[in-house]
Amino acid sequence: MTAELGAFALVLALALSLAQAVLGFAGVRRPALAGAGEGAAAAAFIGVAGAFAAVVTAFVTSDFSLANVAAHSHTAKPLLYKVSAAWGSHEGSMLFWCMILTGYGAAVAVFGRGLPARLKSRVLGVQGLLGVLFLAYTVFASNPLARLAEVPVEGRSLNPLLQDPALAFHPPMLYLGYVGFSVVFSFAVAALIEGRVDAAWARWVRPWTLAAWSMLTLGITLGAFWAYYELGWGGWWGWDPVENASFMPWLVGTALLHSAIVTEKRGALSGWTVFLALAAFTFSMLGAFLVRSGVLTSVHAFAVDPSRGVLLLSILGLSSGAAFSLFAWRAPALSPGGVFAPASRESLIVINNILLTAATATVLLGTLYPLITEAFGTTTSVGAPYFNLTFVPLLCLALLVLPLGPLTAWKRGDIAGAADRLKIAAGLAVLGGVAAFGIVSPRKALASAGLALGFWLIAGSLAEVVERVRAFRAPWPEVRRRLTGLPRGAWGMTLAHAGMGVMVLGACFETSWKVEAAEALPVGGQLRLGAYELTLKDVGTIDGTNYLAERGQVTVTRGGRTVCAMTPERRFYPAGRQNTSEVALCNRGLDQVYVVLGERRAGPAGEPAWLVRGYFNPWVQLIFLGPVLMALGGLLSLSDRRLRFAVGKTA
Repeated sequence: MTAELGAFALVLALALSLAQAVLGFAGVRRPALAGAGEGAAAAAFIGVAGAFAAVVTAFVTSDFSLANVAAHSHTAKPLLYKVSAAWGSHEGSMLFWCMILTGYGAAVAVFGRGLPARLKSRVLGVQGLLGVLFLAYTVFASNPLARLAEVPVEGRSLNPLLQDPALAFHPPMLYLGYVGFSVVFSFAVAALIEGRVDAAWARWVRPWTLAAWSMLTLGITLGAFWAYYELGWGGWWGWDPVENASFMPWLVGTALLHSAIVTEKRGALSGWTVFLALAAFTFSMLGAFLVRSGVLTSVHAFAVDPSRGVLLLSILGLSSGAAFSLFAWRAPALSPGGVFAPASRESLIVINNILLTAATATVLLGTLYPLITEAFGTTTSVGAPYFNLTFVPLLCLALLVLPLGPLTAWKRGDIAGAADRLKIAAGLAVLGGVAAFGIVSPRKALASAGLALGFWLIAGSLAEVVERVRAFRAPWPEVRRRLTGLPRGAWGMTLAHAGMGVMVLGACFETSWKVEAAEALPVGGQLRLGAYELTLKDVGTIDGTNYLAERGQVTVTRGGRTVCAMTPERRFYPAGRQNTSEVALCNRGLDQVYVVLGERRAGPAGEPAWLVRGYFNPWVQLIFLGPVLMALGGLLSLSDRRLRFAVGKTA
């Protein structure tokens, strides 16, 4: 009965989204209907939330009469993974997508009280149309509440690789970012219909962009961390097509954040900002298509039939095609905005945007090119060498000019003066790079230059704060007054830029100076891993909640002194007949020793041996700390009173 109530709530939400769209657009001319549209937006969210609660209940109670539960759950599965399985399948994830989509629409209705009535009505109308498209797809093509004619005694369980705490929370964060760009998309379409894109519009868009970007940053980071320790490959980013699918909207969202600042402060780049607002959610929808259409082969893609992929591609083409057609019609009439000199903060942000969009284009080409060639009968692989050759230089250039922007004046600035104020930061960056080249072995010039870039970002971010508070130039009481008076938005920007520098440091150091070793070890065997020595003390069997496992006892020593006792596992899940590896991690400051227990094989004397793979990953924790700092910077900026109240400021 719960499933039937959930199915009814889902269909009702579809009807309410349609009503939201109709009433939203009708409310532009008849304000009395606008309030009804807002109510429909809130009710649609409640309906989808009710349907999702029914799905979660079915998973928790192991109701195998639902096809979705039977295919992705098992009675022996831990409770956390029963709940997370609700969004771990194609059907459940689409329902979760719809819940967030309608939730953002409800948020606009509730928290956008100060928005201009006509703009708000149009935003809710566009958001309602998006809800109709995705809810109709979920109801008619991917219903997670569909019953089975014959109920199995037991389910087939969720992919063991997805039964992990990081991946349990990865999709919610990712979708909050992915779908969060739908509001920005709706604001852009509403502004194009109205024919008004100005500083006030940019001020209303920025908080929604910031919220979506921050959540997407956390979601991508959780996914990278899951790939790092759950897949057992020793890496955190492999340019997997599914990883790229989430990275592209992040890059466009980053460009949008900076472009919207120019539109808000100077009234310039209005057309470009609208274009990026449309592109951000378009890339989100493209990602949804890529991972659900069956065109990609990936451990974390949804394997579904192509017919549903065609439907998703149709939604993408209809919504984005209509939006960009409207943009092509309206863009020539948009105001060009303020004029600025080549040497100005606006120009530096334009350079930033050009580089970010070019970087996005390289990722898009590398992701789609194998699919295009496959359609013509040729198999092509695009891997890390392509991205290292095309994407990395563009990103490095963007990061190189990043610290100059906050220190350069609007309209007509002095870039030479900004560079002069960054000379100490530049000196520290060069010193750090030279020190790495001279001390760390083996010597690597490009990696040392990458470290210098990371130090440049961190020191440059701090230099901007020093400049704002007039440190070392004003008396301490004045510096303290300025320091405590800095708005949260300024602190958030500093934290986000410094977080990028932290990540660059970790990525360069870990990628360039990682140490790997692998050998089949009998009990008592030893493996040399850089300065460490791994000893396989014992291998035993354990009976887990829904798996059987071989668990190794590995001792890590350095200079004869024990530093870690590690327990990597090789698991077998009877429900899905699948084997997985559970990595063991040993934290050594910013570094990690990473150990994987492989399959059993015969040793040199015929004795039992196990393949043991070890990785020494220096500074790897900075890779995950940096994006967390970036996301916290975004959320800190979002908490700025000026930015939050700009959501409802009518200008």
